[in-house]
Amino acid sequence: MKNTYSYTELYELTFNIFTYIGCSETDAHIIAEVLMAAELRGIPSHGLMRISDYISMWEQGRINVKPNIQIVYETPTTLTIDADNAYGMIAAKFAMQKVIEKAQTHYIAWGCVINSTHYGIAGYYALMATKNNMIGISGTNANPLVAPTWSVSRMLGTNPIAVAIPALSYPPFVADFASTPIARGKLALLEKEGKNIDFGFVQDKDGRPSQYPGILKEGGAIVPLGSDYEHGSHKGYCMAAIIDIFSSVLGGANFGPYVPPQVGYIKPNEKQVGKGLGHFFGAMRIDSFRPANDFLLSMDEWIKTFKNAAPDIEHNEVLVPGEPEFRHEQYNKQHGIKLNKEVYNDLIKITKKFGVPFE
Repeated sequence: MKNTYSYTELYELTFNIFTYIGCSETDAHIIAEVLMAAELRGIPSHGLMRISDYISMWEQGRINVKPNIQIVYETPTTLTIDADNAYGMIAAKFAMQKVIEKAQTHYIAWGCVINSTHYGIAGYYALMATKNNMIGISGTNANPLVAPTWSVSRMLGTNPIAVAIPALSYPPFVADFASTPIARGKLALLEKEGKNIDFGFVQDKDGRPSQYPGILKEGGAIVPLGSDYEHGSHKGYCMAAIIDIFSSVLGGANFGPYVPPQVGYIKPNEKQVGKGLGHFFGAMRIDSFRPANDFLLSMDEWIKTFKNAAPDIEHNEVLVPGEPEFRHEQYNKQHGIKLNKEVYNDLIKITKKFGVPFE
């Protein structure tokens, strides 16, 4: 196993895997682009480690690799798209492009996707808007693995949201985060590495705090952002609930415990209250309230002000949202991407099974 791989090597590997299982070249390029965006930005929990889950879902007949993605509801400033059970990033990119087109004419637009699956990192879609002098918003519901405050029932997903805001002289501000203290993918990585976690991230099936990252396979749950009521978990619960409603009830996807799981070890709920998993997207032109250049100059001033905040005793600087990921991206483009050993082993199994070249 090599220590690092170039972006091109891993992109081509991903593209080849998904074309092998029947995705069109266009769709395989989108899947590879989104997964590799996660690797570049230092978010491997949403990168290539997801391929084994995606392949498992395809093998179980839970993914349509020849989807007929359609707009099923539309107004001048909104739309709802049926993903036809495609890989989520294919419908999500299509939806965000449509939302941006509508916002170009009407200044602000929103979109929902239903009947979808896992779509990768939320920040990828929010950043699409910044390239058009717009603020981008994206969120999704997810595997029902999160217990509401004071509950042991797994009712919600980690339900991330991303907001990307352009600036003039700085990289875009990007807040991209889950509504839980840890993402399921990070737990999976820790479990692969044989590491425990601190208390405050997960609980066992009886609601007791746990340090075992594999507790989800034993009926445990992730806790909301805040960990417990005394530290504000009810606020994390509220955030997850809002994202769930925006992702599902608005457009007609499944909500909460009825969301189809995106991993093979969880059985889908027999009851369905909508169609598949859901996402939502928004785009707002920055000249909606004042001239665009005035906004960009003010955004530069905002970033500069926060970067000049005095750091604490343990750190040398204060970062703004999106800055760590931007630095990861610049570094990984130049020096290559490191693969976790277990993720590498999973990829080797897949490439041998399908006869896809690697190394």
